[in-house]
Amino acid sequence: MFVFLVDIITQYSLWFVPCCVLGGLLFASILYYGSQRNKELSKKVKYVLFALRTLLVAFLLFFLLDPFIKRMVNEKEKPIIVVAQDNSSSLLNSKDSVFMKGEYLNSLKGLVNKLSDKYDVKFYRFSDKTELNDTVNFKGKETDYSSLFNEIENNYSNRNVGAIVFASDGLYNKGTNPVYSSEKMKIPVYTVALGDTTIIKDISIKKTDHNQVAYLGNKFPVEITVDARKLSGKETSLTITKTGKKLAEQKIKINADAFTQTYSFMLDADKPGVQKFVVSVAALNEEQNKENNYQTFVIEVIDTREKIAIITSAPHPDVAAIKESIESNQNYEVETFLLADFNTSVKPYSLVIMNQVQLSSAQGTKIMNDLTANNTSWFLISAYGSDKIPGVNVQAMSMKYNDAEAIEAKGFSLFTVSEELKKYFKEFPAVNSVMGNYTIANSVNVLLNQRIGVVETENPLLLFNINGEQKSGVFLGDGLWKWKLRDYADHQNHNLFNELTGKIVQYLSVKADKSFFRVKSKKIVNENEAIEIEAEVYNNAYELITEPEVTFTLTDENDKKFDYTFSKTGLGYRLNLGVLSPGEYSYKASTNNGTKAFEQRGFITVKEITAEKMQLVADHQLLSRLANQTKGKFFYPNQLNQLGDSLLANDTIKTITYTHKDVKELIDMKAIFFLLLILLSLEWFIRKYNGLY
Repeated sequence: MFVFLVDIITQYSLWFVPCCVLGGLLFASILYYGSQRNKELSKKVKYVLFALRTLLVAFLLFFLLDPFIKRMVNEKEKPIIVVAQDNSSSLLNSKDSVFMKGEYLNSLKGLVNKLSDKYDVKFYRFSDKTELNDTVNFKGKETDYSSLFNEIENNYSNRNVGAIVFASDGLYNKGTNPVYSSEKMKIPVYTVALGDTTIIKDISIKKTDHNQVAYLGNKFPVEITVDARKLSGKETSLTITKTGKKLAEQKIKINADAFTQTYSFMLDADKPGVQKFVVSVAALNEEQNKENNYQTFVIEVIDTREKIAIITSAPHPDVAAIKESIESNQNYEVETFLLADFNTSVKPYSLVIMNQVQLSSAQGTKIMNDLTANNTSWFLISAYGSDKIPGVNVQAMSMKYNDAEAIEAKGFSLFTVSEELKKYFKEFPAVNSVMGNYTIANSVNVLLNQRIGVVETENPLLLFNINGEQKSGVFLGDGLWKWKLRDYADHQNHNLFNELTGKIVQYLSVKADKSFFRVKSKKIVNENEAIEIEAEVYNNAYELITEPEVTFTLTDENDKKFDYTFSKTGLGYRLNLGVLSPGEYSYKASTNNGTKAFEQRGFITVKEITAEKMQLVADHQLLSRLANQTKGKFFYPNQLNQLGDSLLANDTIKTITYTHKDVKELIDMKAIFFLLLILLSLEWFIRKYNGLY
């Protein structure tokens, strides 16, 4: 760091500086020339003491002016070289595994040491996650290139990054293509091509596509992609089993050296809970790798799904939009009715949605009475301003309508929506809403208000109410279908519209859990995913408490038990089990709320990740494209020394000098403190030496 152009500025005029000096002279004169006690001092000693006291007082008075020191500072930043090493297990699947763990890692360490003399080297290892860590163990279960480049961009944006050394086999099974991920960084990438590009005789299960959830009694689809290399003319078979029982089988005839085929199956969801299936393709004698001949997959079979009724006064595009959106979530089953044809009870339904139904009509009153009697949640889409809607009163002006756009209301807390959806509310098209005066009850929570033209009103557009244990929602408009179309026009999907309807339906349809002890845990997790479990304990007044201890016992497939205790966090409990080996686990959580003991049991399935076993042939072409596109260079593992020489000889990678202003209060400088201390100490010593007190 080099400092130049130092300037001192004060909060007050610099014309006060002479006054500070005069103040110091006056104070020192009174002390050493106005007192009879100092007459015996020699003139030389008196002059020295006078000067010391004058400087001390003048400095102290000067600091009352609140002085700052302003300076221009030059700082030099050495070029940063990011060395990124693939830590996934696929790198040990080739015949060069001994070389990778020994000679290669030593050469890589030598490269880092060589570059460190001139550059600031940052070493990352990456697989399913990216870490600033120079310990490479090749234990990663997945390979995600995009997370690495995102990490580099987030940490080193606008920094002096000279180059990225990217060592991998070119195979990734998570995230996006690195060629696209690196485009926006404008940093040269020097690739090191690891792995073996030799195509071996092999048949593998490349991919298994299936639903995450199925419903008891239904069938669910499974699509399996089989890949074979250099096995033309051979025959084998593909089977799906569960607990050792064969469920489906397909004969396979391999008719090309580069063979890929997808096979479809329909399986029965005949048992509730998490079900584990094994997909396998019979091994051939010619195969050199048989570890990728099988995959496992799990699904959760649910024995019930929420039933939702939509009642409409007449066919309407809003009904179609909402129905299609709700049915995109398999947890819901939707039935639609015309108001005139609805003669059944609402009891079987978790939620009733009414579209343009006048609640004050005879049929509307009948439905509302039935909803109240069964404590069933409801959602009303209404443009009838004069209707009697619980929680809101609209005094309509001759049934005139406004074009109302949506704006987010403040203080909504019943459920959360994504930041992306919050920002997009204002992009939704205007809907027809009644012109009038709106009054809402104190129990109402408003998610969206109306904006009329450029005027942001406090008239509600989307609101929710709670009456006892019955939940309700109201959309005071007509034209929700426009929101769905706009979402698709802007994003080529309905994700934001589906999020909004999904949140509304989920909040209204979920019944309140009145248990005193609740445990929340994922039922299916990946083997590289840390398992976190949350718990809540309530007293008899349904108030959250954290005084009791919550214990947890985990049992694996071999009946081995592991005991844990939850940590208390705010008004709840949390337990991190870390990463578990693949398999089936059961658990028992126990506590006592002071009056009664409680117990919760459940299951956790940890899925094995086999992605790194699926593809063994390295993709050096991708690494070459990455290097060429970013104006870097392509190297092999035995060329690390040349790679280092190339980086050291690169004239474009150089130290950058930054110039910036630095303003600092003068009184904060340590040198000033020591200067004042020296002045005081020196004066005190001379006075004592000459017998003054």
